[in-house]
Amino acid sequence: MGLYTQLPSNITEVDVIIAGGGTAACVIAARLSDADPNLSILVLEGGPNNFNMPEVIYPALFFANLQPNSKTALFHMGNKSPSTANRDMIIPSGGLLGGGSSINFLTYSRAQRSDWDSWNMTGWSADEMIPFLKKLETFHGPGSKEVHGYSGPVHISNGGFGAAEVADDLIQAAEKVGWPEKEDTQGLGATNGMQRALRYISPEGKRQDAAHRYIHPRLRDDAHPNLHILVESQVERVLFDGKKAVGITYRPNPAFLNQDISASSASRTVKARRMVVVSCGSAVSPLLLERSGVGRSEILEKAGVPVVAALLGVGDSYRDHPGMIYAYKSDLNPTQTMDNVLRGEVNIGQMIQENNPLLGWNAMDMTSKLRPSDADIAALGPEFQQYWDNNYKNIPDKPLSIITLVEGFPGDPTGVPPGQYLGFTTFSTYPRSTGSIHITGPGIDAPADFDVGFLSDDAGIDIKKARWAYKTQREMARRMNHYRGEWAPWHPPFPPGSKAACTDTDGPLPDDVANVEYSAEDDAVIDQYVREKVSSFWHSSGTCRMAPQEQGGVVDASLNVYGVEGLKVADLSILPQIVGANTNNTALTIGEKAADILIRELVSA
Repeated sequence: MGLYTQLPSNITEVDVIIAGGGTAACVIAARLSDADPNLSILVLEGGPNNFNMPEVIYPALFFANLQPNSKTALFHMGNKSPSTANRDMIIPSGGLLGGGSSINFLTYSRAQRSDWDSWNMTGWSADEMIPFLKKLETFHGPGSKEVHGYSGPVHISNGGFGAAEVADDLIQAAEKVGWPEKEDTQGLGATNGMQRALRYISPEGKRQDAAHRYIHPRLRDDAHPNLHILVESQVERVLFDGKKAVGITYRPNPAFLNQDISASSASRTVKARRMVVVSCGSAVSPLLLERSGVGRSEILEKAGVPVVAALLGVGDSYRDHPGMIYAYKSDLNPTQTMDNVLRGEVNIGQMIQENNPLLGWNAMDMTSKLRPSDADIAALGPEFQQYWDNNYKNIPDKPLSIITLVEGFPGDPTGVPPGQYLGFTTFSTYPRSTGSIHITGPGIDAPADFDVGFLSDDAGIDIKKARWAYKTQREMARRMNHYRGEWAPWHPPFPPGSKAACTDTDGPLPDDVANVEYSAEDDAVIDQYVREKVSSFWHSSGTCRMAPQEQGGVVDASLNVYGVEGLKVADLSILPQIVGANTNNTALTIGEKAADILIRELVSA
């Protein structure tokens, strides 16, 4: 089996090196290894092998990966900013084989048709990408066969377990405030409705991460001796011969070294005969390019890195989905939420031994794609109205926010009274604000200069989106039969006497309950609360954009890095614009598309 924590001494040169072992990288490596048994491929992943890790394969245990001491996630430190209440902004990403697909929240969510088409890049339109969207999946849900696949490696299903009564409750509640149930909001076009969530979970209840679905079967079938995976190893830089990428240097990841670090962490070199592919994710790929001498000249020179190719767009145009989470009390019973698991009140080992079906649940049974009404838009002011008219009005498949139900307390339950809770997550799909990430020194351990950019647009458009999403999810929650009031510490601290103040209730609110009234002061409280609590929803993108070079692009439509040869980037960093969806599906699809490009160039040519 070609999976190592130390590379065998006889592997000093391969045909293709893939720097990074995340979602897209796993797809690319697997498809390339299938296409030509004589094409040798080496994937280098900084984190551990994920094979059969309980916290990976059992969806109900995904919260374990979010702990501060996690060795399966990376936590990138963003700069403090007034727009986020001068907090240290932590941006998580996958830090193990399979990347984010191994530890994400498992929600099946796909980009809209207008997302792909707006990129305006040859070969990447929606119609051209549908074959790859279909190729990756075996779809077990309702929807059109024209846009869904039924024979791919990644199973999409409800996972075999859910709290159907709770989903029904939200459906009737959302219907009361104008959001009907939709059969398939992931068919590339539907908006303004709720959907019973499908997930990256097999019908048998196992996570469908890229490593388990693409890599591990090939490492165990004795038919892919050309595929090599090196884990717990960090790529330091790409090596060039003139302008041609010819290999990489890497080091063992110090986080996984048990012996004397100084004796075992020396840099090592592997050569690439044909191609180097950077696939480290949006917070790492641009840093690797810059450490390798590809980027804006003044940044490289200040960091002490010789310039190989001056390229302006590297590290710029960072976008993520800024998200919020709100908590509510309920009268649900323990079998309808994840609270007992989150509070450690169940025996996980026994659950695994008994194959408890709850292990196949992510406690997120409903999702949505929503646009505001004309009245809502007008209420957000003339600047927002103009922004809407310019960017959304004539593109009806673009949602403003995605709101998802969580059956259980949606965070760390420490200090929260025992009980059964509900949560709602919201994120703005197309943030106007942008950020950047750059190196500050030549070495891999030098801190990044990371401006996440959340809520920083001058017109306050993004904060108004978050305000609208707060009010929208709250009206849904208040009309659920199981609603028993807000959990006030996870809501804006409205002042005494405010009509928007949090409340408790002993039973459902009346069917004709009026919407909460918010004063201008209440709106200001919401806005400040959002600035104090907003966080990353793990959807970093855009730092190595696929666009014409004169428009700040870093790669072309074939994913070639401008100004050099033999070097591509293939991960979410290439997104010209962020998509109106959770990003795992887009990462998988980029992997399928990139593999097709590489096969055409390296095998079929």
